[in-house]
Formats: sequence, C-alpha cells, structure tokens
Amino acid sequence: MPKLEANLQWMFNEYDLIDRYDAAARAGFRGVELQAPYSLEIDQIVERLERNSLKHIIINSPVSDPETGINNIILRADRKDLYKERTAQAVEYAGGLGCIGVNIGVGPVDTVDPEEARATLIENMRHAAEELGKIGVVALVEAINTRDQPGFFINTTRQALDAIAEVNHPNLAVLYDFYHMQIMEGDLAMTVRENLASIKHIQIADNPGRHEPGTGEINYDHLLPYLDEIGYEGWVGCEYGPSGNTEQTLGWATTWL
Repeated sequence: MPKLEANLQWMFNEYDLIDRYDAAARAGFRGVELQAPYSLEIDQIVERLERNSLKHIIINSPVSDPETGINNIILRADRKDLYKERTAQAVEYAGGLGCIGVNIGVGPVDTVDPEEARATLIENMRHAAEELGKIGVVALVEAINTRDQPGFFINTTRQALDAIAEVNHPNLAVLYDFYHMQIMEGDLAMTVRENLASIKHIQIADNPGRHEPGTGEINYDHLLPYLDEIGYEGWVGCEYGPSGNTEQTLGWATTWL
C-alpha cells in the first residue's frame, strides 16, 4: 500500500504551521513534508513528530534570492556562496528532523544566461549531493511545469535525469510529481515504471486545479495501486491545495490512510 504523507505547506492551512503536525496525525497520516520549516525551531518540530509518531519525509532547500525573491540561486553564478550557506541550513534541518530527502531546488532561469545557469546548476547539485550524503539524506531534483512557473529550468523527467547523469554523484535522485508531469509530458505510469530506480520520492495533486485526487483528470485509482505493482517503496507526498476544509476533503484517501 502506498505510504501517503501530508504536505504541510499546502494542507491543513486551517491551523498554525506547528499545529499542522498534530492535525495531519489526527487525520491518519504517518508522515509529513514541509518545503520551508525554517521559521520553526528544530526541537519544536521534533517534539510534534515524537508526540504524534510522525516521520518527516522531506524538506526543501531555501533557495529564494534575497534581492529578486526568485527561487533560483542554484542557477546563479554570483550566488554560489549563498547556495552553499543555504545548503548547510538544509543539512542542519534535514539531519535534525530525520528526513530521507531534500528537494535541492532548481527555479526559473529568468535573466540568467542558459549556459551559465546549466554549469552553475551542475556544480551546485554536486555540492548539495555531497553535503547531504554526509548525513545519509538524498538530494532530490524536481521537474516543474512551465505553466505554473514560466521559465523553470528543469521541466521534464528527461531533463532531470540528464542533469543527474551529468553530475554523476550517487546521492542524487528524482522527485517525481504527477501533477507537474501530467502538464508537461503525460504518460505518467510508463514514465515512473521506466525510471523507477532513479525516483526516490513522489508527489501528487490532480489536474487542473492542483486539488486533491478525484477533482481532475489524473486517474489516481489506477496510479496509487500501480505504484505497489511496480515495486515503488518510497513515500507519496500529498502536495495539493484542498478544494475545501482539509479534513472534509480527505475522503479520497480513506483506502490509503
């Protein structure tokens, strides 16, 4: 049975951030993820994890540029030192929270020269993979659709795999998001099966709308059992905006929680 976990950036927004851990556990989730835990103290989060017998699956590296607000410092040659500082922060939190992975970020190319962005990305991916590997945490690379985030530099599964191959570090893997890849390439089941060895985390949302499964065109009644069939053993992060009150829109997940 797929191991569902709740994305607390998107779900349970009816509660203060720290209280979302409690709410997720009450709803039946045994795992959580959170893009930006950095406004909370590590010990504060750990207390909620232990109280609720929760596993913290992934977090994101903080990659927002302080001048532009764009989440693309991994692509910026003039921000290499800052990316290293942010990676150190992610390592501290991921280690303290017991995460299995960190989404190391990519972002939109914006005004950066594409060749410079590529070279900088590869160098920073290698650094993140090395630093996270020291604490046994996987560096994850996520392709994101260019409709929601125009100019996103890695926007297909192939591009993510090619970047990982170029870095050639054993501690890099794909974070595969069904929502983003339905928009960019479709053929979800086949893509996951063919690249299963490179995929260490999966996220879900329906399309259009990015709401819970059952509100759009993606057939999760097929895809979730299919993950078991092909031998996916990782977690499945529910990274969607509930169409209403979070608890009241979890009927789709009853089978899995």
